[in-house]
Amino acid sequence: MWAHLVSAKRTITIKISWITTTSMYRHHPATSTTISTYEEPKMISGALWRMSQESGAAGGEKDGVYIVYMGAATEHGSSKNEHAQLLSSVLKRRKNALVHSYEHGISGFAARLSAAEAKSIAKNPGVVSVFPDPVYQLHTTRSWDFLKYGTDVKIDLSPNSDSNLSSRGNDVIIGILDTGIWPESKSFSDKDMDPIPSSWNGTCVKAQDFNSSNCNRKIIGARSYNGPEDDDDDLVNTPRDMNGHGTHVASTAAGIMVPGASYHGLASGTAKGGSPGSRIAVYRICTPYGCAGSSILAAFSDAITDGVDILSLSLGSPASRFSDFKEDPIAIGAFHAVENGITVVCSAGNEGPSEKTVSNDAPWILTVAATTIDRRFKSNVVFDKNKVIKGEAINFANIGKSPVHPLIYAKSAKKTGADEGEARNCYPDSMDGKKIKGKIVICDNDKDTNLYYTMSEVQNLGGIGAVLIDDKKRGDASEFDEFPMTSISSRDAVEIFAYLNSTKNPVATILPTTVVSQYKPAPTIAYFSSRGPSSISRNILKAKPPDIAAPGSNIIAAWTAYNGEAIPKFKIMSGTSMACPHVSGLAAEIKSRYPSWSPSAIKSAIMTTGEASQINNMKGPLTAELGAIATAYDYGAGEISTNRASQPGLVYETTAIDYLNFLCYHGYNKSTIKVISKKVPAGFACPKESKADLISNINYPSIAVFNLTGKNSRSITRTLTNVAGGGNTTYSVTIEAPTGLTVTVSPTRLQFTKNGQRLSYHIIFTPTASSLQKNMFGSITWTNKKFNVRAPFVAGGR
Repeated sequence: MWAHLVSAKRTITIKISWITTTSMYRHHPATSTTISTYEEPKMISGALWRMSQESGAAGGEKDGVYIVYMGAATEHGSSKNEHAQLLSSVLKRRKNALVHSYEHGISGFAARLSAAEAKSIAKNPGVVSVFPDPVYQLHTTRSWDFLKYGTDVKIDLSPNSDSNLSSRGNDVIIGILDTGIWPESKSFSDKDMDPIPSSWNGTCVKAQDFNSSNCNRKIIGARSYNGPEDDDDDLVNTPRDMNGHGTHVASTAAGIMVPGASYHGLASGTAKGGSPGSRIAVYRICTPYGCAGSSILAAFSDAITDGVDILSLSLGSPASRFSDFKEDPIAIGAFHAVENGITVVCSAGNEGPSEKTVSNDAPWILTVAATTIDRRFKSNVVFDKNKVIKGEAINFANIGKSPVHPLIYAKSAKKTGADEGEARNCYPDSMDGKKIKGKIVICDNDKDTNLYYTMSEVQNLGGIGAVLIDDKKRGDASEFDEFPMTSISSRDAVEIFAYLNSTKNPVATILPTTVVSQYKPAPTIAYFSSRGPSSISRNILKAKPPDIAAPGSNIIAAWTAYNGEAIPKFKIMSGTSMACPHVSGLAAEIKSRYPSWSPSAIKSAIMTTGEASQINNMKGPLTAELGAIATAYDYGAGEISTNRASQPGLVYETTAIDYLNFLCYHGYNKSTIKVISKKVPAGFACPKESKADLISNINYPSIAVFNLTGKNSRSITRTLTNVAGGGNTTYSVTIEAPTGLTVTVSPTRLQFTKNGQRLSYHIIFTPTASSLQKNMFGSITWTNKKFNVRAPFVAGGR
């Protein structure tokens, strides 16, 4: 049932599908989706209260699942009895209302409640927020080599080439919150691995199709969580991945080296994850109904006590759904994970190229955007007398090399009474099948149609192939299996239309896919990758991937083999889902080298290292896929560098006080903050002047300042920590500032004398005009003879 849901190429209406056109998981047909819609929040007795039509929690006494968030757990964990007592105070008759109880790191529970019952619980002391259970969306061999050599003129294509971070960390544990894992994949072999670290406290659950023998020294733990819609369905309640997404993500982060990997012969090479020596702990939190917030929090709670070092989440909410931090399960779980020393890496979302679409934008999360690599999948169109137009797609059809098949523009096949725009875009029920049958059909895609709907419609009408005109999605090779379909640019379409209009019997053919390596320019910003700034706070430079970019387009990694189908052992996928585990793997390698480093130090090392690239392999500036120059709102600090992230020289450590002050600036009061965090120091108080503009002052590895006018210069402070070892070393500053903005730094030199020493500097931003009319980008870089430590900034007016 589950495999059928995720593989059938037809429309299925379920509450939340695995895949949507804007989801963080790409390259499968989309199913119909119903997304939660929310009312504006109301404050009731200090607890945030929201009602949702989708959750069934609005409208009188109608039941729905609510999350009751009670802040941080005590040192010894929260008590189920405490949660049960709070539930029983409002539930007089109903049994089995409790869905999940959160005891480790996080205190709270999820329960089936009426709106009135939820409202009553929200009034209790110690309850931070009560909100409907949200449902989240699921948002490689060559990619790792490209990260090492990609911007060099000479690119090493050796499948066995490796980064300077050489997988030394057998004791690092990466927790994957996703759709589960296919443990039989060669990527998860434990051959020659050391025994499981003694710090591991987790478990390998038993299910109908999964038992302890499926875990080994590589996959050391596996848990699963049914969502509220799944009840006790044994087909769902398993760590086994019946979707493929989780397996792909896990192998990208930590898969071992597997020679001879390919997708049906395409992109052959040696598959490997970013941290092949790291262990994997699986938390299956997504089902065919989506990824329930209540399950996400349960997984965070378990992961904290299990002893993971890195958490990787390739999922998130749609940009259209605003969530305050204390009603966002990912932000809540990540806050408590980071408090417990766990680095949390999340995907930024697939709703680009529009601005303010980035998700997972809490400052304690390392948020990742997607870039392309220098590998493309070519499926050319041949027409007229063997003229060739470059096309991109993945198909294995063979309809011949010679242009002998009749060619038609979909507009010319418009059905009587149909809309012309719909016919041009090959919409269902818009074309005359008699005119389509036996022909290759040219379809526009200016309405951003789901490509699989286009393919199905042409196929159903008897077309033998399709050429899609699509500038945006062309570089993100869609997979059409045995159907000859490809995408061309609008520029190249001019030539083929000229041919169509000049002959009575136009003919063409579509060639099967071949691989192009060392493609230029690369990287570019993937068109689908969500952009910044943050919709919650502009004063944290959460850019496209709020923090950093990584390869996320056309990534090959391990896959599933459910129901005995002929599923490939590896699959090509695109999305910020694929970018996220690249950073998770890199974070694990840094953690293995520096076990005592905090999550913020690891984040800073990844963001600030001098080769976090803003250039491509043509030595030009990083661009968006359609050619426009990219900015920090597109790529954050740049694309990750595997070469220097392990030796950053200096780091910006964002302290616990920074995060507490952030909550103050965001509008939370001291009493609420003391419930949220059990690590609030004695005597802590919110700054007297707590306002959003002051968020700029938290010690983050990037800088954002707004409300700049000629009369309103802004002064910002940052502190750097020496992590390069002992001995005297002096760093000097280089400022890259745009015209219209004066940026001064004091002091201009920082002299460190010992490891761990912290030194501060001040930056003053002054507009030269009366006010800034647009966002302006630049950077501040501290350099000695060995290290470059770069912090990007954005400055703007009102």
